[in-house]
Amino acid sequence: MANHIVLYNPAIPQNAGNIMRTCVATNTTLHMIKPLGFDLDDKKMKRAGLDYVKDLEMYVYENWEEFKQKNKGYYYFTTRYSKKTYCDFDMKKTDQDHYFIFGHEHDGIPKDVLKEHLEECMRIPMSTKTRSLNVSNCVALVIYEALRQQDFPGLSLVETQKGENFLYE
Repeated sequence: MANHIVLYNPAIPQNAGNIMRTCVATNTTLHMIKPLGFDLDDKKMKRAGLDYVKDLEMYVYENWEEFKQKNKGYYYFTTRYSKKTYCDFDMKKTDQDHYFIFGHEHDGIPKDVLKEHLEECMRIPMSTKTRSLNVSNCVALVIYEALRQQDFPGLSLVETQKGENFLYE
């Protein structure tokens, strides 16, 4: 079982770069479904992803149909229109891969796709003063909830750069 982040028609290179860094930090594969609102060589995206991009496992698809055909598992759709929160889902299942799908920054995931998967739609609770959160923040919230439920498989639970006792020395 593995976790995957799916960006459905991402538009903003800085968001994609931040998400790339999160994917590397969480051992998560990134999938992007065209059209992309930027060139993958965009300087802003590369700057946001820093030097971590070399460690990223990433795939790009021509459309939603190609993505579905090539990727089987549990699909979760993040949308502000869902009636269930991301914490309402059991993400511990280990028999198949988990795909967390996030939409275009301005339009989200197309309504016809969401309507086909109403039981797999999730939202992030927020005040009524905003429409939505930044997509890179949403990705981080959702993937870390999944990883928490899965006991953070393959991730270090201690500081590896300066040592786990850095604060205690």
